[in-house]
Amino acid sequence: MKPGMTVADIGAGEGYYTIRLAQRVGPRGRVLAEDIFPEVRDALAERVARERLQSVSVRLGAPADPKLPEASFDRVFMVHMYHEIAQPYEFLWRMRPALKPGGLVIVVDANRPTQQHGTPPALLACEFRAVGYELAFTDEMPSAGGYLAAFRAVGARPEPGAIKPCRLTSGG
Repeated sequence: MKPGMTVADIGAGEGYYTIRLAQRVGPRGRVLAEDIFPEVRDALAERVARERLQSVSVRLGAPADPKLPEASFDRVFMVHMYHEIAQPYEFLWRMRPALKPGGLVIVVDANRPTQQHGTPPALLACEFRAVGYELAFTDEMPSAGGYLAAFRAVGARPEPGAIKPCRLTSGG
């Protein structure tokens, strides 16, 4: 990640990563911090105002739709939240147009079953692949309790009816 980039922090919560992303992109970059809970969004908006983070915008998303503007982001971050998405195919499909050419979706999650608040890497890769993304790179992240995986959109976005659900179990 470089200064001047535009990034989204999906599932931003209290803004732990939002603040760090704002520091990384600098004053010429932009960070959109999003959460699906109005009270969480409001608390984060207050923090952003209090800390005078002019490069950060805060908004409300929906459980199956991040509602991101088209062709706007160099990076979309989902840190320890992907396993919470109830409709991952719809969410990823709706998120895809938000990436700029060459943009990446970065997922950090625990390598454990979804019912144990994680996402097995094989399941994550399969779900992204089903919606027209390819794995750009992956890295172990023991400090985060799991791994980091980066995906890029490839080819045309599939029609919703053409998306084939993964047959992997949520346990891996």
